[in-house]
Amino acid sequence: MAVRPASADYGIWFKRTDVLIGDAMIPARWDVVEQTALCTRIVNEAGVSVSTIEHLMAALAGCGIHNALIEIDAPEVPILDGSAAEFVQAFLKAGIVSQAMPVWAVEVLKPVSVQRGEAIAELHPAAEMRIDFHIDFVDEAIGQQTKELNLANGSFVRELCDSRTFCRQADVDAMRANGLALGGSPEENAVVFDGANVKAAGGLRHADEPVRHKMLDAMGDLYLAGAPMLAHYRGHRAGHSLTNALLRELFSDPSNWRLVQCTPQQAARLPGAGVHIGEFPAVA
Repeated sequence: MAVRPASADYGIWFKRTDVLIGDAMIPARWDVVEQTALCTRIVNEAGVSVSTIEHLMAALAGCGIHNALIEIDAPEVPILDGSAAEFVQAFLKAGIVSQAMPVWAVEVLKPVSVQRGEAIAELHPAAEMRIDFHIDFVDEAIGQQTKELNLANGSFVRELCDSRTFCRQADVDAMRANGLALGGSPEENAVVFDGANVKAAGGLRHADEPVRHKMLDAMGDLYLAGAPMLAHYRGHRAGHSLTNALLRELFSDPSNWRLVQCTPQQAARLPGAGVHIGEFPAVA
C-alpha cells in the first residue's frame, strides 16, 4: 500500500492497483460503506472493495491530511500492530504540505442520534471536533471505561493513535473454530482480553487502551463524511456500523448540516493542525 499526495479538493480515494479491468477507484465516503460488524469496508458500483480502512482513515484525519490517493494491491488495508501509530509516524516523517486552498468542513447544526439496543451514537453542534466514548464489557480487565477528548490540533496523535484494536479470547476461539484467524498470534496485532488477563505485545500502552481505540475507530469512520467535522460525537457501546448509520442519518436531512469554508481560526482548531513528529508517542 502507498499513500500518495493529491491536489487540493481531491479528497481521499482508494485505488486497487491489482484490479486491471473495470473501475478500480473507490471514494472514502460514508455512502459507499458496506455494512460489516468488525471493520469498515467501502465498495464501488463495480463491486471493487477495500476493507479495514478505519485506522488509516483515523491517521489521515488526525494528521490533518485532507487530500490523498491510497494505492493498494489487495482488498484489505494492512493491520500492522492494530493501531494507527505506524501510519501516523510515516505521515509525520514524510511531511505534510499545506495547500493554497481553503479548508472545508462539515458543520453539524443540530443533534442527530441513532440507537440499536443499548448502543447509542450521537452528533451535536460544536466549534471543533470532540469525541466522548463509553464502553462496558463483562471482562474484568476491560469493565467500564469512559474518555472525553477535544481533537483539536495534535490530540489524536498524542492521545489515541497508538491504541490497538482489542478482542475477547472467547471471540478468538469462536473465529478459530470457524477456520478464521488461523495465521499468527492475535496478540501481535491486537490486545486480547480473557477475564482479568491481558495478552498484548509489551502489555497495555494505556490503562484505558480499549476506550481509546474505540475513539480512534470513531475518528476514522467519521472522516468518511468527506471532510473534517465540526461536531461533538458521543458514543455508548457504539461500533463501525452504528457510526456509519449516524452519518447516514446526518446527511439524510439537509437541515442537519452545512459545508463551511473554515476561517483561519476554525482551521487552526481542526484535528492535525500544526501537528509535528515531536508529538508522536513513545510506542511500547
